[in-house]
Amino acid sequence: MTEFYHDSEKLLVAVDCIILGFEDNKLKILIGRRKMEPGAGEWSLYGGFVKQDESLKDAAKRVLRGLTGIKDIYMRQVGAFGELDRDPGDRVISVVYCALINVADYDNTLLDKYGLTWVDMDKMPKLFSDHDLMVAQAIDQLRRHIKTEPLSFNLLPDLFTLTQLQNVYEAVLGEDLDKRNFRKRIKQIDFIEKTDLINKKTSKRGAALYRFNEKAYKDDPKFKL
Repeated sequence: MTEFYHDSEKLLVAVDCIILGFEDNKLKILIGRRKMEPGAGEWSLYGGFVKQDESLKDAAKRVLRGLTGIKDIYMRQVGAFGELDRDPGDRVISVVYCALINVADYDNTLLDKYGLTWVDMDKMPKLFSDHDLMVAQAIDQLRRHIKTEPLSFNLLPDLFTLTQLQNVYEAVLGEDLDKRNFRKRIKQIDFIEKTDLINKKTSKRGAALYRFNEKAYKDDPKFKL
């Protein structure tokens, strides 16, 4: 702490984390019951207060690593929420981050540890305080950015079929996509590579497996679905 700003009011700053995953052709969100007042027992996002020795980003990384067990996780800042009455406990400004993960990479032992559960986005219950608004804003941003940024690959395994990729887009956008047009567009994108591997779990004939080539994307990041 410094000797300055003694006459200024001090406020609490928190980070709240929205963790989205994809499983069974559904976009899912990780939520839990609050274990503290105010709002104990209500469904909620998870987060924490920013410490004196960490940045907003570092605070979000700390919370996300604890909740998922994943170190290298995609996340982006959604925005800041600071209505006067947003937290009945105190004057708290929350900066929200959204993370995208492949559910198969998630450490399921953490579900019991933190009292968490994966819920289908279309079945998400009412959340504590303004957390519903946070989620709505995050989904709106995801829908806008997924068409111009390679976000969908964070929700998929390293190797995926074109059907799986289309299912992700449909789950995020909340609408059906024409299969022929979708595949035609995807096959024109250089950084979505077809491999020699076949996935025989989904059909007897098998489906070709693809992967995201991050280097190719960085070399030519133009992308629009």
